[in-house]
Amino acid sequence: MINDGNHMLKVFAGRHSRVLAERACEYIGLTIGEARTDVFPDGELLVRLQEDVRGRDCYVVSSTCDPVNDNLMELLIFIDCLKRASARRVTIVTPYFGYGRQDRKDKGRVPITAKLVANLITASRADRVLALDLHAAQIQGFFDIPVDHLSATPVFLDYFESIREQLGDLCLVSPDVGNVKVAEGFANLLGGDLAIINKRRVSGTEVVTEHIIGSVQGKTVLMFDDMISTGGTICEAAKLALEHGATEVFAAATHGVLCGGAIERIAASPISKLVITDTIPVDSRLAPLGDKLHVLSVGDLVGEAVRRIHHNLSLSALFKRTAGTKR
Repeated sequence: MINDGNHMLKVFAGRHSRVLAERACEYIGLTIGEARTDVFPDGELLVRLQEDVRGRDCYVVSSTCDPVNDNLMELLIFIDCLKRASARRVTIVTPYFGYGRQDRKDKGRVPITAKLVANLITASRADRVLALDLHAAQIQGFFDIPVDHLSATPVFLDYFESIREQLGDLCLVSPDVGNVKVAEGFANLLGGDLAIINKRRVSGTEVVTEHIIGSVQGKTVLMFDDMISTGGTICEAAKLALEHGATEVFAAATHGVLCGGAIERIAASPISKLVITDTIPVDSRLAPLGDKLHVLSVGDLVGEAVRRIHHNLSLSALFKRTAGTKR
């Protein structure tokens, strides 16, 4: 990329999102902004900028993943730091938006924490938010500032189209009813049938899969979700698909949360390949997955979005070849 016109652009990163931010900067043709986060003995954080940002268009890349509260607090402090240093505009790039699953009041006396987090980011005086595959599309409406909601679909499509012959007779399987629209979109884009799994969640970690609506007999199954957390849903769905005659199961998700025994569960499952992106940092804890794991980078996608926002260009081109959003 040509760096012309980027002299007023600065991209910074939270401690746990630096690798992704560097990939986005490499795409833009920009050196990542220098800042330092110090952790005091009592756990408090101090963000200190190490270069001038007065009058500049600044972006902070930070996924509010594990440790969720530390990353969220660092992000809020980062915004305040940039604003007090007289940045002209501050855009939050949150590839993974923590607390996104707490987006509605589904029981009595429970919070809507996704809205609370949106309020905190707005109150910290951020000017704009750039997010990737929010757990529910309506979270955009929780913010009182502009939100650009990108999809990682083009990144996955490039990968699966490159191995399309290997996939053979393909069936896109939605692991739950809420993801049907996304599965249907992938089926249309990749060319394949559609099936739906009926699941019942017993608890936060236990899921019971009961029926498949549609046929997977003799087909390669591809299951796509916005995130894989404990892995219970995807592993049980894979077993059910094989019991109904599927020849192989691929699983894909934008956000590899992979907590609560998910890594061991997936490693022992009949899933042939797990494809995730780097919205959440990939580290040695994923080693047990071995060759079963394939990681795609959304760095170019994020970099292109930042470039377009900075130069006041339309983002419409980035919404092409998408499979829709989860409801």
